[in-house]
Amino acid sequence: MSQKILLTSKEVNIILHRLACQLIEKHLDFKDTILVGIQPRGTFLAERLKTLLEQDYQVHDIMLGYLDITFFRDDFRRSGKPLEANRTNINFLVEDKKVIFIDDVLFTGRSIRSALTAIQSFGRPSGIELLVLIDRRFSRDLPIQPDYRGRQVDAINDEKVKVCWEENEGEDAVYLIRN
Repeated sequence: MSQKILLTSKEVNIILHRLACQLIEKHLDFKDTILVGIQPRGTFLAERLKTLLEQDYQVHDIMLGYLDITFFRDDFRRSGKPLEANRTNINFLVEDKKVIFIDDVLFTGRSIRSALTAIQSFGRPSGIELLVLIDRRFSRDLPIQPDYRGRQVDAINDEKVKVCWEENEGEDAVYLIRN
Protein backbone atom coordinates (compact mmCIF):
# COMPACT_ATOMS: atom_id res chain seq x y z
CA MET A 1 0.00 0.00 0.00
CA SER A 2 1.32 3.45 -0.89
CA GLN A 3 0.01 6.91 -0.23
CA LYS A 4 0.59 10.22 -1.93
CA ILE A 5 -0.29 13.57 -0.41
CA LEU A 6 -2.85 15.44 -2.51
CA LEU A 7 -3.37 18.44 -0.21
CA THR A 8 -1.20 19.77 2.59
CA SER A 9 -2.52 21.60 5.64
CA LYS A 10 -1.77 24.94 3.98
CA GLU A 11 -3.60 23.93 0.78
CA VAL A 12 -6.61 22.68 2.77
CA ASN A 13 -6.75 26.03 4.57
CA ILE A 14 -6.63 27.98 1.29
CA ILE A 15 -9.41 25.82 -0.16
CA LEU A 16 -11.58 26.29 2.95
CA HIS A 17 -11.27 30.07 2.63
CA ARG A 18 -12.13 29.90 -1.09
CA LEU A 19 -15.20 27.77 -0.39
CA ALA A 20 -16.30 30.15 2.39
CA CYS A 21 -15.99 33.11 0.00
CA GLN A 22 -17.98 31.28 -2.69
CA LEU A 23 -20.75 30.62 -0.16
CA ILE A 24 -20.80 34.31 0.85
CA GLU A 25 -21.00 35.39 -2.81
CA LYS A 26 -24.09 33.25 -3.35
CA HIS A 27 -25.83 33.49 0.05
CA LEU A 28 -24.75 36.86 1.56
CA ASP A 29 -26.27 36.94 5.06
CA PHE A 30 -27.33 33.25 5.34
CA LYS A 31 -30.69 34.14 6.93
CA ASP A 32 -32.48 31.72 4.58
CA THR A 33 -29.59 29.26 4.24
CA ILE A 34 -28.83 26.15 6.27
CA LEU A 35 -25.55 24.24 6.33
CA VAL A 36 -26.02 20.48 6.73
CA GLY A 37 -23.00 18.27 7.39
CA ILE A 38 -23.53 14.73 6.18
CA GLN A 39 -22.59 12.28 8.94
CA PRO A 40 -20.02 11.21 9.74
CA ARG A 41 -17.20 12.82 7.72
CA GLY A 42 -18.99 15.91 6.39
CA THR A 43 -19.44 17.27 9.90
CA PHE A 44 -15.76 18.24 10.26
CA LEU A 45 -15.87 20.26 7.04
CA ALA A 46 -19.22 21.85 7.95
CA GLU A 47 -17.99 22.91 11.40
CA ARG A 48 -14.79 24.30 9.94
CA LEU A 49 -16.70 26.34 7.33
CA LYS A 50 -19.12 27.69 9.93
CA THR A 51 -16.21 28.80 12.13
CA LEU A 52 -14.47 30.47 9.18
CA LEU A 53 -17.63 32.27 8.09
CA GLU A 54 -18.27 33.57 11.61
CA GLN A 55 -14.74 34.42 12.73
CA ASP A 56 -12.97 35.49 9.53
CA TYR A 57 -15.90 36.88 7.51
CA GLN A 58 -18.27 38.11 10.26
CA VAL A 59 -21.28 36.15 9.01
CA HIS A 60 -23.43 35.52 12.08
CA ASP A 61 -26.36 33.30 13.07
CA ILE A 62 -25.45 30.48 10.71
CA MET A 63 -27.70 27.47 11.11
CA LEU A 64 -25.73 24.21 11.09
CA GLY A 65 -27.19 20.75 11.33
CA TYR A 66 -25.99 17.18 10.96
CA LEU A 67 -27.78 14.57 8.89
CA ASP A 68 -27.40 10.82 9.38
CA ILE A 69 -28.12 8.96 6.15
CA THR A 70 -27.27 5.43 7.32
CA PHE A 71 -30.73 3.91 6.92
CA PHE A 72 -31.58 5.91 3.80
CA ARG A 73 -28.73 4.33 1.81
CA ASP A 74 -29.75 1.89 -0.92
CA ASP A 75 -26.93 -0.46 0.13
CA PHE A 76 -27.35 -0.46 3.92
CA ARG A 77 -28.54 -4.08 4.03
CA ARG A 78 -25.74 -5.35 1.78
CA SER A 79 -22.98 -5.01 4.33
CA GLY A 80 -22.02 -8.05 6.38
CA LYS A 81 -21.14 -5.94 9.41
CA PRO A 82 -23.69 -4.31 11.71
CA LEU A 83 -24.28 -0.66 10.92
CA GLU A 84 -23.59 2.07 13.41
CA ALA A 85 -25.91 5.00 12.94
CA ASN A 86 -24.81 8.53 13.72
CA ARG A 87 -27.03 11.18 15.20
CA THR A 88 -29.12 13.56 13.14
CA ASN A 89 -29.20 17.00 14.72
CA ILE A 90 -31.39 19.44 12.81
CA ASN A 91 -33.16 21.62 15.36
CA PHE A 92 -34.65 24.19 12.97
CA LEU A 93 -37.16 24.27 10.14
CA VAL A 94 -35.93 23.31 6.70
CA GLU A 95 -39.17 24.39 5.00
CA ASP A 96 -38.50 27.05 2.31
CA LYS A 97 -34.81 27.36 3.26
CA LYS A 98 -31.79 26.89 1.02
CA VAL A 99 -29.95 23.79 2.19
CA ILE A 100 -26.27 23.26 1.51
CA PHE A 101 -25.19 19.64 1.94
CA ILE A 102 -21.56 19.41 3.01
CA ASP A 103 -19.44 16.27 2.67
CA ASP A 104 -15.73 15.55 2.49
CA VAL A 105 -15.62 13.35 -0.64
CA LEU A 106 -18.11 12.97 -3.48
CA PHE A 107 -17.55 9.47 -4.82
CA THR A 108 -20.45 7.47 -6.32
CA GLY A 109 -23.19 9.97 -5.44
CA ARG A 110 -25.14 7.45 -3.38
CA SER A 111 -24.61 9.30 -0.08
CA ILE A 112 -26.02 12.48 -1.60
CA ARG A 113 -29.00 10.61 -3.03
CA SER A 114 -29.62 9.27 0.47
CA ALA A 115 -29.31 12.77 1.94
CA LEU A 116 -31.88 14.08 -0.56
CA THR A 117 -34.34 11.47 0.71
CA ALA A 118 -33.49 11.96 4.41
CA ILE A 119 -33.84 15.77 4.40
CA GLN A 120 -37.48 15.47 3.31
CA SER A 121 -38.31 14.35 6.86
CA PHE A 122 -37.56 17.93 7.97
CA GLY A 123 -39.62 19.82 5.43
CA ARG A 124 -39.38 20.97 1.83
CA PRO A 125 -36.33 23.15 1.16
CA SER A 126 -36.57 25.90 -1.45
CA GLY A 127 -33.35 24.53 -2.95
CA ILE A 128 -30.45 22.20 -2.23
CA GLU A 129 -26.79 22.70 -3.12
CA LEU A 130 -23.78 20.46 -2.61
CA LEU A 131 -20.36 21.45 -1.29
CA VAL A 132 -17.53 18.90 -1.19
CA LEU A 133 -13.86 19.13 -0.40
CA ILE A 134 -12.91 16.39 -2.91
CA ASP A 135 -14.78 15.54 -6.10
CA ARG A 136 -13.83 12.10 -7.47
CA ARG A 137 -15.28 12.89 -10.85
CA PHE A 138 -14.75 9.57 -12.65
CA SER A 139 -16.44 7.42 -10.02
CA ARG A 140 -20.09 8.44 -10.20
CA ASP A 141 -22.93 5.91 -10.22
CA LEU A 142 -25.58 8.64 -10.19
CA PRO A 143 -25.81 11.97 -12.06
CA ILE A 144 -24.87 14.14 -9.07
CA GLN A 145 -22.41 17.03 -9.30
CA PRO A 146 -21.20 19.49 -6.64
CA ASP A 147 -22.06 23.19 -6.73
CA TYR A 148 -18.89 23.96 -4.76
CA ARG A 149 -15.76 21.82 -4.90
CA GLY A 150 -12.42 22.15 -3.24
CA ARG A 151 -10.41 19.96 -5.58
CA GLN A 152 -11.15 17.48 -8.35
CA VAL A 153 -9.29 14.20 -8.06
CA ASP A 154 -9.02 11.57 -10.74
CA ALA A 155 -8.79 8.48 -8.55
CA ILE A 156 -9.30 5.21 -10.39
CA ASN A 157 -9.85 1.52 -9.69
CA ASP A 158 -8.85 0.63 -6.12
CA GLU A 159 -7.44 4.06 -5.23
CA LYS A 160 -8.96 5.70 -2.16
CA VAL A 161 -9.05 9.32 -1.11
CA LYS A 162 -8.54 9.87 2.62
CA VAL A 163 -9.37 13.24 4.16
CA CYS A 164 -7.73 13.90 7.52
CA TRP A 165 -8.89 16.62 9.89
CA GLU A 166 -6.88 18.12 12.74
CA GLU A 167 -9.81 17.49 15.11
CA ASN A 168 -9.99 13.79 14.28
CA GLU A 169 -6.68 12.51 12.86
CA GLY A 170 -4.34 15.21 14.19
CA GLU A 171 -3.60 16.86 10.83
CA ASP A 172 -5.32 18.61 7.95
CA ALA A 173 -4.35 16.70 4.81
CA VAL A 174 -5.75 14.71 1.91
CA TYR A 175 -4.08 11.52 0.70
CA LEU A 176 -4.47 9.27 -2.34
CA ILE A 177 -4.00 5.69 -1.17
CA ARG A 178 -3.17 2.84 -3.54
CA ASN A 179 -3.50 -0.79 -2.44
